[in-house]
Amino acid sequence: MEHMAEESGASQCGGAGSPVKCPVCAQKVPASEINTHLDTCLQKPSGAMAKKRRLSSGEGEAADGPHSPGWPQGVGGASFPLFHKPNAMERVSQGTPSKAPFFSISSAKRTDIMQNINGASVCDAPKQEPERKNLAEKLEGKPLADKMRPCTLEDYMGQNKVVGENSLLRPLLQANDIPSFILWGPPGCGKTTLAHIIAKNTNKNNTRFVTLSATSSGTSDVREVIKQAQNERKLFKRKTILFVDEIHRFNKTQQDTFLPHVECGTITLIGATTENPSFQVNTALLSRCRVIVLEKISVEAMEMILRRAVHSLGIQVLQENEQAEGSDASECQMYIEDKALRTLAHLCDGDARTGLNGLQLSVQSRLASGPDSQAQGMIIKEEHIKEGLQRSHILYDRAGEEHYNCISALHKSMRGSDQNASLYWLGRMLEGGEDPLYVARRLVRFASEDIGLADPLALPQAVSAYQACHFIGMPECDVILAQCVMYLAQAPKSVAAYSAYSKVKEHLKNFKGPLPPVPLHLRNAPTKLMKNLGYGKGYKYNPMFSKPVSQDYLPPEVKGITFL
Repeated sequence: MEHMAEESGASQCGGAGSPVKCPVCAQKVPASEINTHLDTCLQKPSGAMAKKRRLSSGEGEAADGPHSPGWPQGVGGASFPLFHKPNAMERVSQGTPSKAPFFSISSAKRTDIMQNINGASVCDAPKQEPERKNLAEKLEGKPLADKMRPCTLEDYMGQNKVVGENSLLRPLLQANDIPSFILWGPPGCGKTTLAHIIAKNTNKNNTRFVTLSATSSGTSDVREVIKQAQNERKLFKRKTILFVDEIHRFNKTQQDTFLPHVECGTITLIGATTENPSFQVNTALLSRCRVIVLEKISVEAMEMILRRAVHSLGIQVLQENEQAEGSDASECQMYIEDKALRTLAHLCDGDARTGLNGLQLSVQSRLASGPDSQAQGMIIKEEHIKEGLQRSHILYDRAGEEHYNCISALHKSMRGSDQNASLYWLGRMLEGGEDPLYVARRLVRFASEDIGLADPLALPQAVSAYQACHFIGMPECDVILAQCVMYLAQAPKSVAAYSAYSKVKEHLKNFKGPLPPVPLHLRNAPTKLMKNLGYGKGYKYNPMFSKPVSQDYLPPEVKGITFL
């Protein structure tokens, strides 16, 4: 203590050139060089420094501690950790010089000192590990589908044809040279996610990214964005990328707002839609944007997405015939069967949002029910996945393009006499919520168009099916429609009636000049005046002749044209 007091007094009296004791290695160095010495001293391994402190203080191998020589001692016996910075009152009360060189170390340097040097801490303090979140806390807040949204193209799965290594769009996105385009695809295929990736990876210095949803925005919002884009371009030379989700919800007049500004490059438009742009987006706007078609996510890609989510949640995957390992009493481990994961990948029908939210629902359900036994933990099985989804997630829109796609597939399958495929497309429509009477009406049409006189009983069969569906409705009428579909698929096919009538329509459409009048002998003559004008004159009544009658039934202008 006397030595420390003497040193303190020498520091006060001797000024900057007086020697001071290094608080790290305990060596005496001139006060003017203490900062340089500390920088050099702190680069050495902590074990070597501690040993040097002990040897220089004459304590041999004494253990370090709050009262050991390795810890700096305040005047009067008060001790403080190596990196404690006394305030002004502490310096006065302890007699510490107000401008002690040790305390001129920057806060960044003090942070570096606290970090490990060659694997050991200078002050040998135990390192606190960050608090780990449990499974329930990880599932709180946003839905799992939103939390697992990828931020880079490398993590973007299922659309290799669009943004794969050899695709046309990928180098443009990587070069931040974004064209105007419309993303068209089914729900959950990654349209909004791709827009978010573009937003996160754009250069914020020269590009501004704005997001609107057509479900909650109007023309005034679009005009405001365009006005800001014009100012940004004029004042800061910054581009504006406008992402419009569900762009098909804007009517044709609202879509016209984009036209001049996309044309002149004021904004770069990225639209997302689940509907066919050919029907729902302005033709003029389509000519200024490229349409990029996103497909449903394959089962393999969906399985990869689900496994990535399972890994992030800390859930272990159990392979077939593998048993769950026991866990301690403090935390019960969650498991999911590999079979259950593959089942979920199939049932979500290419919709990543449905798959991830279905996984979240199954996990939360198991957490609520608790483990079957502490040794076994909580296991998500295939039946839990099916129960969470209730039924297969079938994509079908009664008012959209999928409606016409499926009825076209049903019609063509029956025409090809494929009963198996015909039943499949019928099921896709009925289980997706299609009106059974609509299907029945299409079957009546098919009976005449594709079967016709090859099987005259096909039309009564289809009409009877329509009437039966009208009587009892769904779900009982599904078997009736299935029976009719099978009958029409296996019936012989003839398009004679359809083709013949099509030729008649074509002839009438292309006939030059006024249509020829009906020949007089084919006209009806209910009155005396009409008979006097020659109506019905020369007509031969066929039942009165025992032999075939030679008679013209077409106008002279059409004579010789065959429609059959």
